[in-house]
Amino acid sequence: MPLVHTRTRRLASALSIATTVALVAACGQAPQGGFQGFPPAAVTTMVVQPKTLPVSYEYVGQTTGSKEVEVRARVTGILEKRLYTEGGWVKAGQALFVIDPKPLQAQAAAAEAEAARARAQLAQAEREVARLKPLAERRAVGQKEADDAVSNADLARATVQAAEARLAEVNLNLGYTRVNAPITGLSSRANRSEGSLVNANETLLTLLWQVDPIWVPFNVSENDQLQLNRAVAAGRLVLPKDNAFDVTVRLSDGSAFPRKGRINFSDTRVNPSTGTYEMRAEIANADAALKPGQFVRVQLKGAVRTNAIAIPQIAVQDGAQGKFVYVTGKDKDGKDVAVVRPITLGEWVEADGVNLWIVESGLAAGDTVIVDGIAKLQPGGPIALGGTPPGGAGPGAPGGAPGKDTPPAKDGAKAVPAPRS
Repeated sequence: MPLVHTRTRRLASALSIATTVALVAACGQAPQGGFQGFPPAAVTTMVVQPKTLPVSYEYVGQTTGSKEVEVRARVTGILEKRLYTEGGWVKAGQALFVIDPKPLQAQAAAAEAEAARARAQLAQAEREVARLKPLAERRAVGQKEADDAVSNADLARATVQAAEARLAEVNLNLGYTRVNAPITGLSSRANRSEGSLVNANETLLTLLWQVDPIWVPFNVSENDQLQLNRAVAAGRLVLPKDNAFDVTVRLSDGSAFPRKGRINFSDTRVNPSTGTYEMRAEIANADAALKPGQFVRVQLKGAVRTNAIAIPQIAVQDGAQGKFVYVTGKDKDGKDVAVVRPITLGEWVEADGVNLWIVESGLAAGDTVIVDGIAKLQPGGPIALGGTPPGGAGPGAPGGAPGKDTPPAKDGAKAVPAPRS
């Protein structure tokens, strides 16, 4: 190897070692702590304090008529006419269908003739009794003959009653050939067209729904019911007396139905097939704006959480072990640092236009929670305190910027209890 190349490599190595020594001397000793040399993260905090907060509960429901009627044929025959507009309003007593009445008209005529014959026989028997009675009293005829005449009159009278009952039955069935609406409400499509054979008490012709008021059944899970019962027993939750909730219905596009409702039924038993309690809301619906079968969200307001600790959504973080927040703490030098605090969350609530989480466990009154600047934090990292929580809430008050979208409730919506015995 040439000597000039060897000398060049040695010179480059010496210059590299000299540069490294100079850099170490300029920087001083290597940092001893994991966060030394990092500037404190600027954060905004709030001091949590117990408050009384309104809470609401939300469930999925499906509208149904307050009355639902299956209109069926009550006589057998050929469907002759449909007299209503499918899907339109019908009034109680309005004719909906006509079943061919001619066979029953013929039966009615025959029954009328049979009744007339029975009445004529009764009249003959009564005249015979009237003729024989005075003769029997003078012993001009035998007593047996007079008694037989009375018995024949009684039999004729019974025959008249049977004939008239048969006539009434045929006339009743003749009336059933005109199918009338039993309630006022919305109609459905006709299940049979003209010319179809319909069978008595079997063939379904159409459906009718009374939609004013309209009902919205929904279900409350047994687990949620038990949780709320415990919260009520512990005094953490106060529910409206007699389920007098303020009921709001939200439509599929998220808009609120303009009219409020009320709870008109709350089951006290658990449905064994679903493991839920059934509840039902009632809403005025004179304009039929709500139609049967719509899926809606039922929101119940009126319950109150007492001594609740609530924090804004932006303060809550997700970790491998679940939800947590950063609270302020001190390191060994007395400097402010961020400390991880695991928490258990409850319902969503809204206060002063801000969406908040209720904290069931993990925080206590007086804890200082970091609500802004969290993106730059590390567990145990230095922080610089200052400012007020987003949304203008000062220390000691829940704050946080109002969420653009209301996040889904944790593990599904909480339940509202059925009446307790």
